[in-house]
Amino acid sequence: MTTPLLGQMMDVPLTVSSLLAHAARHFGSTEIVSRRIEGDLHRYTYRDCEKRAKQLAQALIALGVEPGDRVATLAWNGYRHLEAYYGTTGFGAVCHTINPRLFPDQIAYIINHADDAYVLFDTTFAALVDTLAPQCPHVRGWIALCDEAHRPPMQTSVLCYETLMDGQDGGFDWPALDEQQASYLCYTSGTTGNPKGALYTHRSTVLHAFGAALPDSMSLSASDSVLPIVPMFHVNAWGLAHAGPLTGAKLVFPGKDLDGKSLYELMESERVTCSAGVPTVWLGLLNYLRETGGKFSSLQRTVIGGSACPPAMLRILEDDYGVQVIHAWGMTEMSPLGTLSKLNWEQSQRPLAEQRKLLEKQGHVIYGVDMKIVGEDGRELPWDGVAFGDLHVRGPWVIDRYFRKEESPLIDGWFPTGDVATIDPDSFLHITDRSKDVIKSGGEWISSIDVENVAVAHPAVAEAACIACAHPKWTERPLLVVVKRAGFDVTREELLAFYDGKVAKWWIPDDVVFVDELPHTATGKLQKLKLRDLFRDHVLPSALEDGRNCALTPGAQGKPVR
Repeated sequence: MTTPLLGQMMDVPLTVSSLLAHAARHFGSTEIVSRRIEGDLHRYTYRDCEKRAKQLAQALIALGVEPGDRVATLAWNGYRHLEAYYGTTGFGAVCHTINPRLFPDQIAYIINHADDAYVLFDTTFAALVDTLAPQCPHVRGWIALCDEAHRPPMQTSVLCYETLMDGQDGGFDWPALDEQQASYLCYTSGTTGNPKGALYTHRSTVLHAFGAALPDSMSLSASDSVLPIVPMFHVNAWGLAHAGPLTGAKLVFPGKDLDGKSLYELMESERVTCSAGVPTVWLGLLNYLRETGGKFSSLQRTVIGGSACPPAMLRILEDDYGVQVIHAWGMTEMSPLGTLSKLNWEQSQRPLAEQRKLLEKQGHVIYGVDMKIVGEDGRELPWDGVAFGDLHVRGPWVIDRYFRKEESPLIDGWFPTGDVATIDPDSFLHITDRSKDVIKSGGEWISSIDVENVAVAHPAVAEAACIACAHPKWTERPLLVVVKRAGFDVTREELLAFYDGKVAKWWIPDDVVFVDELPHTATGKLQKLKLRDLFRDHVLPSALEDGRNCALTPGAQGKPVR
């Protein structure tokens, strides 16, 4: 057998610290701006950030943290959180970002499951830490991300971040690490039961940063001013905390205030060109602009993901405010980016209506990700835009197994996402549902997302969710749950009539329920499990017309729930 001819290139490992070192060396004067918990705006540079990240590394080593130990964060988007990203991973420890919006019992479970050595927290979470500390006996210390003047009064004994930093000089060289060492630990909140951990590597993190920055991805460059609305505790801010230093882009962190007014003012004052966030946050920002008549003077594009971007939101941002919307899809298990909606040259020459239909989908994969859809028999389905199937993915930044789980979820080397989707001849992915949310009426699938998108296009609808409701003849039929826009009114009959000509007649919901608000997960996604539980006894008018009751409870008296 012939010995393969090896190349003669430098063997330089792909490490997270190299991203910040690159930014500090070649974009050292580029700003990082943060709205602090203390209320003011903090400014410094990539050069300053690397020095302080090194000080943090020194401080953690002095506390006894070793490579492989997990150091957790409970923090908003800000410069200290960014330092924690690099100060922990830079010497081989693992940065474990925790979503503070989860229930305290879930957070305690995550901390204990990860066996976190230390937890860094913003002072807004002082009361939460007092609740968590007795439940997490193996945590060696809790570190408040503040100076002594802002140390909160607490029952828990805590260390002060700035005091720890003051004891170090930053004269530290990032060690050479194996690129397969663990870098970040993120737990997914999108599963049933206890959250599961996705443990990334330095290699996967750096490759994902390259993928995120590509022109047909988030298209970042050194000329950008980037505001990540998506939290740094939500899958590493979709990679922006790494792609920013990789490209030398200016970073603008919003802190805890994500209301429309706060975001708009920060975008304008810092000349933000690019942003990213979930649809619910953009809904609040658009409502603020509508109320005040505001316009964007610098914002060019935004990435919207986490849940499907309603086509109406896409059109409003592009037509009324001149902002390009990049529809994205991914998941914690994918670091998270999988697909983004960008047109190739040929597609960009098509009529505008056709372009928009494509851009409303979740888009095509970026290099580093492959995908397929499979039927119930496990066979791959055609990319014809019609066949629905379970979506499977693979790639160098997709997990092989969950943290501390021996059994791999992979099927023939592919990760089953739990999404139901179509892929069209243009290779564009269209997520039609989560497998647990799909509505099967008379043996045929109805996309709850498509039904919701029609509803939110109505001017009187602020938000909508479509769920399955039991039916005696069709097994399941769609129920639409709606939040009205402030100052607007719409009736059930008017809203159902709005569907005429927009979807197949049998996709039109059988009933509409109006509510004051919809439940959301800690990451801003519609909590359909809670909605299904809330309306499990709802009786559809069509079910009564068939002369049968559907899961009536005593007292329902055969009337639809209102």
